Amino acid sequence: MTSAEDHIETWKPRTRLGKMILEGHISSIEEIFVEGLKIREPEIVDILLPDLQEEVININLVQKQTDAGEKSRFKAIVAVGNRDGYVGLGSGKAKQVRTAIEKGGVDARLNITLVRRGCGSWECGCGKLHSLPFRVQAKCGGVTLELIPGPRGLGVVANESAKVILGLAGVKDCWARSYGSTKTVPSFAYAVFEALRNTYALVMPTDWVG
Repeated sequence: MTSAEDHIETWKPRTRLGKMILEGHISSIEEIFVEGLKIREPEIVDILLPDLQEEVININLVQKQTDAGEKSRFKAIVAVGNRDGYVGLGSGKAKQVRTAIEKGGVDARLNITLVRRGCGSWECGCGKLHSLPFRVQAKCGGVTLELIPGPRGLGVVANESAKVILGLAGVKDCWARSYGSTKTVPSFAYAVFEALRNTYALVMPTDWVG
C-alpha cells in the first residue's frame, strides 16, 4: 500500500461532504458538481478520482523583507488531473521545495474543476471528446488567453505549461492564443486553468449531465 492509500485509509472527514462520501451517500465527483458543493478536503478528490496524476508547473524562490531580515521560501505551482475531463491547479509556499510541492498538490485538489470537452472545430465535426466544444477566454494578471478548438490530430499548439495542464484535463487538440506578459508562468498557467473552468461555467450542470 502506498503512503497516499494509507493516508486515505486513516482519513477522518471533518466536513459534511467528506462524511457523506465515506458513508457512501455520494459515490461520484459528478454528483458534487451537479449539487454545487464545495470541496474542502483533498482526500475527497483522491477517493473519487483514484487515477489522478500530478505535475509541477513551476517553482520559484520568493524573498520577503521582514524586521528580522530577508525571509526566503519556495513557491510551487502544481497541476492535477485524470486526463479525462477533470483538472485542478494550485500553489504552495514553504521553506523546502518538497513541502511547497505537497502544499501545491493539496491546493490543486481543492480547486479541481470539471472541463467540458467536445469537437468544436469546423474542420473536424467528428463529435468525439478530443477538443473543446467552443472558444473560451480567461485573464490572469497581465495575461489574456483564448483556447480555440482544433481538429483531430492537431495536438496542443501552446507552450509547455499549457500543454501539461490541457493534457491533464484530457484536451488533445486545440490552439492557445495569448496576449500580454505571457512569459510569466504562474499567470499564464492560471489563465489556462480559468479558461478550462469557463467551459463548465458557461453551461448548466444539467446540460452537461444530459
